[in-house]
Amino acid sequence: MDPRNDGIAGRNQPKIPAAVLGATGAVGQRFIQLLEAHPWFDVAAVAASDRSAGKTYAQACSWKLDTPIPADAARLDVRSLDPAKLGRDDIRLVFSALPADIARDIEPLFAEAGMAVSSNAAAFRYAPDVPVILPDVNPEHLQLVNAQRLNRQWNGLLITNPNCTTSGIALVLKPLQEAFGLQRVFVSTLQAISGAGYPGIPSLDILGNVVPWIGGEEEKIEREARLLLGSIEDGEQKAAEFKTSAHANRVPVVDGHTICLSVGFDHHGVSPEDVSRVLTSFRGGGPASELPSAPKPPLRVLTAADRPQPRLDCSAQAGMQVSVGRIRPCDILDIRLVLVVHNTVRGAAGGSILNAELLVHDGWLR
Repeated sequence: MDPRNDGIAGRNQPKIPAAVLGATGAVGQRFIQLLEAHPWFDVAAVAASDRSAGKTYAQACSWKLDTPIPADAARLDVRSLDPAKLGRDDIRLVFSALPADIARDIEPLFAEAGMAVSSNAAAFRYAPDVPVILPDVNPEHLQLVNAQRLNRQWNGLLITNPNCTTSGIALVLKPLQEAFGLQRVFVSTLQAISGAGYPGIPSLDILGNVVPWIGGEEEKIEREARLLLGSIEDGEQKAAEFKTSAHANRVPVVDGHTICLSVGFDHHGVSPEDVSRVLTSFRGGGPASELPSAPKPPLRVLTAADRPQPRLDCSAQAGMQVSVGRIRPCDILDIRLVLVVHNTVRGAAGGSILNAELLVHDGWLR
């Protein structure tokens, strides 16, 4: 049974109590920041490792963001990663900022306990019954939750957002796929140090340097882009068939991943003007534009010769909009361009929050 309804459940209803797992880490802090005064969700609990449990969030968290720690969150007691510790507060939604190796064991416990888990972790991204979601790109993939509940006998559910870099790539490729078809995609990334978490990379390794390797990143980009732009057939994920080659590099930038794309299309004769027009008019798929955290529009096309830049462009529309520029012909494929995505907002916590909003909109979470 598909529980989706015709309206936006929860818009004029009490806020849904939510918990943040891994709340003291870099992405966990971003969740807390973005959820302050959220119109649909209320942070009722925070949870972290045993060394933080029992302290207030203000005591346990070394706050690193440029806005003050939200007062309501600061007063919360940090709890252990145990659904029984959260159930008494009627927690129905869990945001996970856990490392993948911990998420693999912990997240299913919350789904089994009847909670909706919106995860930023990579632990279940490639499970055949766990949807990897970008609401602007593939909202229809939520139907996999039906198979998930049947297979796993969960009353709750688990969904994930893609890798931070893939979030920006897929948003740009989606309208191009629809307009021109995709054959080949070449990707080279310049990734910010905040993507490595805190404390991240030692300064002597990254200052004045470029590190041409990020463990597992290239494989994630190549696999997840094809999953997001694929289809659901007979209740199973079918990856898109275009070929992808990725290079991942870490650079001394704090926030904002810069990504250079060269794209080969099914259609011949596609011009930079055609691409710019398609990207500018893109509004996302399904209900994406109705969600409170959704950027309007999801893509911003820049015409200046030296844009986008992470310092200037990664925070567009509170970090949820992806900036695109330098759209020009490619002598090897068809078109090349540059995009910037805010890696800890659109590519991490903000993406998970947008996914939870889609769950509310489609009636999976009330």
